[in-house]
Amino acid sequence: MTIETRGKTLIQAQSSASKKTRAGITTTLALAMLLASLGTSIANIALPALAEAFSASFPQVQAVVVAYLGTMTISVVIAGRAGDRFGLKAMLIMGLTLFIAASLLSAAASSLWLLIGARALQGIGAAFLMTFAMALMRHTVDEAHIGRAMGLLGTVSALGTALGPSLGGLLIQMEGQMGGWRSIFWVQVPLAVFALILTILILPGEQGAGNTTSTSLWSVLDRRLTPSLLINILVAAVMMTTLVVGPFYLSLGLGLTATETGLAMAIGPVISIFSGLPSGRLVDAWGSRPVLAVGLGLLALGAFLLAFLPNTIGVPGYILSLIVLTPGYQLFQAANNTAAFEHVLASHRGTVSGLLGLSRNIGLIAGASIMGAIFAFGVGTEDFAHADASSITSGMRLTFLTASALIIVAIALVLSQPDTKAKNRLHQ
Repeated sequence: MTIETRGKTLIQAQSSASKKTRAGITTTLALAMLLASLGTSIANIALPALAEAFSASFPQVQAVVVAYLGTMTISVVIAGRAGDRFGLKAMLIMGLTLFIAASLLSAAASSLWLLIGARALQGIGAAFLMTFAMALMRHTVDEAHIGRAMGLLGTVSALGTALGPSLGGLLIQMEGQMGGWRSIFWVQVPLAVFALILTILILPGEQGAGNTTSTSLWSVLDRRLTPSLLINILVAAVMMTTLVVGPFYLSLGLGLTATETGLAMAIGPVISIFSGLPSGRLVDAWGSRPVLAVGLGLLALGAFLLAFLPNTIGVPGYILSLIVLTPGYQLFQAANNTAAFEHVLASHRGTVSGLLGLSRNIGLIAGASIMGAIFAFGVGTEDFAHADASSITSGMRLTFLTASALIIVAIALVLSQPDTKAKNRLHQ
């Protein structure tokens, strides 16, 4: 073998090893994001079962969702700044360890309040998972492919959201064999253990910035980032509304079983799985602003359709509305996350990722609590089990008309911002 041939062989081997390493890193970070989104969505489908198991009202079992989202909201910025200072990999390992412990506690909870406490701990772990999946993914891509990376995370997040209702509904339906609602927490443990092993073995170690780099929030929160965070709140509230209101409307308003409800709710996230990567590619090709506008337009239309179509033609109307709403969310997510990371120093990526998580989680809490309260107001009672189908339908209509109005506000925020890229092109 000649020297030239040996050289080519060595380069090919190094390239192959590099691709395998990148694939391993991507798989690890995708699994971390999957766990965080699965933890958010899988408990929603169990709310009726929890209300029955603990003889609790809707607001009481709703705390199982809100506790997770609340602690995740409080923790994301702290997690991001800790990652910038002490190292992203070390903090991801800490988050996975906490997530595993909290999942075990949730599965073994003997009372509703113990379950709520365990879910609060799980939310802290999820904050670390979500924050560092995004921050570490940003480290692995070049500037020309940021949109695709954000689109991939959007796809994985959608996969977790899809698995939550469908898998949860199946496990709850198999109560005799699998332990009912407890199984939705047991199933998260092996996935998190696997993610922890991959993180330790595959992710490269890196040093945090320590005290040498300032990660002041004010150095990151500027006029470019703040609108992205505000819009993120509004959109997340609308998407969470579909997860909280959906189970009650489909089961009580349309009379579907738990399995049928889970499958119907999974349709939108399944669409997201296939639209995430194309959305990211569009951002790389067109830029974030036009894709953001298209995504928000589809979200507004989809929410408006949810207010009327399901009440008119039933499950097909619900599905048709999701076909409009879901691609809009993926377009929005890829474009908004890409825009948020523009012009950000590497030493601030953990903090920016945390801020994105903070805004998203504030929106999720608003969707679970405020929009849930609007739904209850529209129904006329918090005791949904004793409400008739027409009352559930009224609550559905009011809730998603409100959701459509929120997206219109988000569109106004986008239009109020100057297109800095367009200005730069004019000056070139």
